Formats: sequence, C-alpha cells, structure tokens
Amino acid sequence: MSTSNIDNEIAAWQKAPFDAQTQKEVAQLATENPLELEDAFYKNLAFGTGGMRGLMGVGPNRINAYTLGRNTQGISNYLKKQYPNEPLSVAIAYDCRHQSDHLAQIVANVFSANNINAHLFPELRTTPALSFTLKHLKCQAGIVLTASHNPPEYNGYKVYWTDGGQIVPPEDQEIIKEIESLSFETINFTPNKALIKTIDVSVDEAFITQSCAQANFNAPNKEGLNIVFTSLHGTSITAIPAVLEKAGYTVNIVKEQAEPDGDFPTVSSPNPEEPEALAMALALGEETQADIVIGTDPDSDRLGVAVRGLDGTLQLLNGNQCMVLMTAFLLEKRKEQGLVDSDYIASTIVSTPMMEAMAAAYNIECKTTLTGFKWIADAIKKHPDQHFIGGGEESFGFMVGDFVRDKDAVTASLLACEMASFAKAKGNTLMDELIDLYQEYGCYQEHLIAITKKGKEGSIAIENNMKRLREQPLETIDSEKVVWVHDYLKGVATNIQTNDTQKIALPTSNVLIYTTEKGTKLAARPSGTEPKIKFYISVNKPLDRAENYPKVKEALDLKINNILKEIAL
Repeated sequence: MSTSNIDNEIAAWQKAPFDAQTQKEVAQLATENPLELEDAFYKNLAFGTGGMRGLMGVGPNRINAYTLGRNTQGISNYLKKQYPNEPLSVAIAYDCRHQSDHLAQIVANVFSANNINAHLFPELRTTPALSFTLKHLKCQAGIVLTASHNPPEYNGYKVYWTDGGQIVPPEDQEIIKEIESLSFETINFTPNKALIKTIDVSVDEAFITQSCAQANFNAPNKEGLNIVFTSLHGTSITAIPAVLEKAGYTVNIVKEQAEPDGDFPTVSSPNPEEPEALAMALALGEETQADIVIGTDPDSDRLGVAVRGLDGTLQLLNGNQCMVLMTAFLLEKRKEQGLVDSDYIASTIVSTPMMEAMAAAYNIECKTTLTGFKWIADAIKKHPDQHFIGGGEESFGFMVGDFVRDKDAVTASLLACEMASFAKAKGNTLMDELIDLYQEYGCYQEHLIAITKKGKEGSIAIENNMKRLREQPLETIDSEKVVWVHDYLKGVATNIQTNDTQKIALPTSNVLIYTTEKGTKLAARPSGTEPKIKFYISVNKPLDRAENYPKVKEALDLKINNILKEIAL
C-alpha cells in the first residue's frame, strides 16, 4: 500500500462506519505511536497456512470487529453463491484469548444477519471439536477464533469448509477476492437472533465418544500409567481430561494452569514446542514419578509429550519423534487388522523423511503435502477411495483417522497414553520404543530455527533471505554435495549435479529445500501466520544397537551445529 493510500485508509478509520471508540484509538496511535500506526495500516491482514492471525487492535492489519466482520460478510456472500438453493449454516468456536468470546459473537451476528444459521458454542472449545462439529451438524463452513500458540496480544480467525478441513485453493483465493471486493460499509452487523443457536452438550459428548473410538486400543494396566497433563490455560481442559477418563485413565492435572486465561500468566509463551512452557508440568511429573507428561496449546491442536529418557528423567519429544512413534503404533495396529493397498499415512515437506521410510517398509503410500494440516485434510478429501491411517507434521501436530480434519491434540493425547501403557506393560518407555524404530529405519534427527522479523522492514528482510537462497544456491552442506534443490515457488526440482529437472506435483508455495547425497535436508520457509522465517534441518545415520544411540545422537547434534554455523544462523 502506498503512503497516500495508507493516509487515506487512516483517515477513513476516523469516521463512520467505524465506531467512536475505534476512531479515538486511531487518533491516539497517530499522536503517540506513528510506527505502530503505519504497521496497523500498511496492508490488509491476509490468510496464511493457518487462516488469519495477527495482533489485536485497530486498522486493516489487525484483528478487530471490522476486519473479522468483513471476512464474515465475504464468506456469507460466497456461501450464498456456492449453495444458492440450500439452507446455510456455520459452526463457530473460540478459545481463551482476550476478546475471543466477543469476536465470536460478532461473527455469529454477521452470519445471522445474512440469513445463515450460526451454531455457536456457549463457552470456549477446542479447534478439533469445531472441525468435528461442523461435520456432525452438516454445516457448510466453520470458524474458530484463536491465535493458536501465539503470545497474548494475538488473536485469529480460522476458516473451515464442508469437509471439516481448513480452506484451500480454489476456495481460499475465491473467498479472499470476495472479501477484498467489500468495503467496511457493506458489513451487516445487525443480528437475526432467531438464527443464532447455542450448541448443546450432546455435541461435546459425541466428540468425546468419537475421540475414544479412534484412539482407544484397550491398552493393558491403564490404572498403572501415571499421567500429568496441562492445558496451559487453554481450551483442552474442556476435553482431554474427559477423554482420558472415559478411556480408563486417571489424570493428574497441573492445577495452576487449568483455568483458561488469555494472559497465560504462568508461561512466557503457551507453546508446547518450547520446553519452558511445560516446566511446571515436568516438575509435577518428576514429583509424582509420572510415566508421561502432556501439554497442549491454547486451542488444543498441538501437543507436547515428555517421557522418561535413558537417564530416567523426563525428556520432551520433538514433533517429529512424537509423529513417528504415533504413526508406527497405528501402522502396527492396522497391520493386525490387515493392511490393504489403499491405506496411507501423511506428512509434510518439512517434516522428517522417516515417515516415508516407514511407509515403504509397510508397502503403503506416504502422501507428502505442503506445510499445514489443511493440505493433509485436502489430500483426504481428494482420495475418498483410500483409507487414511494417521499422520502429522513437525510442528507438534497429529491426526488419528479422519473424523477430525485438522491436527487434534485431544485424540492424540489419548493415543500417546495408549502407546505409553502398552510400552510399560513390556517394561519399556516410549524412548525405548523410539530407539527401536531408529534401529529399524535409521536414526533421524531434526532441528528447527525460527527467526522473527517484525513489521514492514521484517517482511522485506525475509523476502531478501529467500531471494538470496534462490539466486545463490548452496553447493554443499556440511561437506556433503547438494544433489536436489526443490523450489516449491517455481514448482520445479533441479538435480544440480546433472541439471535434470522434475515438476513438483504440489501447489506453489514459498519453500526451498536442499537435499544432499547422504540425505541431509535443509528447508527454508517463511511462516504463513507469523512474522518469521523458518529453517528446518534433517540429518540421519544408521543405528546398529540401542546402546549406541547416545553416540549416534551426539554425532548428529554435531552435524546440525556445523550446518547452523555454515549458514550463519
């Protein structure tokens, strides 16, 4: 947006249709914080891999009643065009964040004002519950008000479609065009209260029942498994304890973090990917001699799992480790029933290649999608004649079956407990089980580094980083020759040793992946929902005996450190 357009936008937000409080806040920003004012107005907040997510505040680059109102008006218009002769309905959920309940009500008001039935949860609920509810109530769309694991000043707006998955092309671009064609004056905020319906407890009960049906494998000695769970002040407190107890487990809850609270007062970030977020749970786990510790993010799509390490202390698994453990377990259970050619697992292009190795060993397909569970859901939708066993991605997300079409920490938490209970019955921990998998498929180790670049200047810096990596490609990584460069923006994979090229059979995305002669991978990807550029490293070595795991792990750690130094991060 040019300077003159920014000025025009700022002026527009200081008069009708914007309310007096909004006008006042814009004027205050202009006087007190011009830099923040520019950031709030220099662009429109856009959909990324996880929908729309951003800072709360005034302006088109912020989450507020007007930006979400315009989104909702655009979706309403689009639904009417797509389903002109059908009664329309949407499901709406929200998490613990500041203003989530208020914004969810505004979203329901706008849908109802457009003669669309709005099924609204009476209290905060998990993201997987929304995905389930959309399908359960046969809605055409669904909305979750959440900013996932972002800091307290963020909120967001996830859009789900008829299959229960998040929107993907062409719907996403068509909806964006519809939204961008609207002025704020066109939003109909006046509710038709008769069309706003409260979702009753029977839907919660159906979700809990289905979660148990998907992940309860009748593990032995459930009463002997010592579980510590934390909801990190988020929504999972509404579902995970109930699911685990229905499946036969007793749960020790971190009470200080059980109350939903958008300030997340006991953590610096409510992100189970970060060990600090689970510090209180880990402390309680050591105090109570827990076998497993589980923590979830605010909307309960991501989960962190800690298990007993080789030294007997609790150790946090990373997302790739959790994913391969869960997938291997599901593959074995499916094998007991009888694997068929139409079975498959799924993962993403920046996740561990170990998923593909496991699929090959079972003679089934691993569908590898773009980053984000919306692409795994899309793969399920596009292959109705195949059977999805399970799958996940490195960012601490997993999906068991397809009754929910997004990463689901509720069902995955039960699965983790079932796995731990089976392992304990054999005298093992989940770490022992993981090392057994490394012996079978090779020891894979991954590392993620995310660099935050805020504001307009940050966006430019991220663009320049990606441009440099494309125009000056790496020839070696830790002394290994680079063989393949996959440029998902261009849709082409190039063998830089032979100059052969292959077309990438996935939608375009701003991702670049280098692969060496020994299978080392380095991926660069700007985040779709945060002001970050992410670098993903995957290295591997054979593991002949379990007792050699510490030595092999140390060698892989050294290799990752060498790569980080080499690319100057």
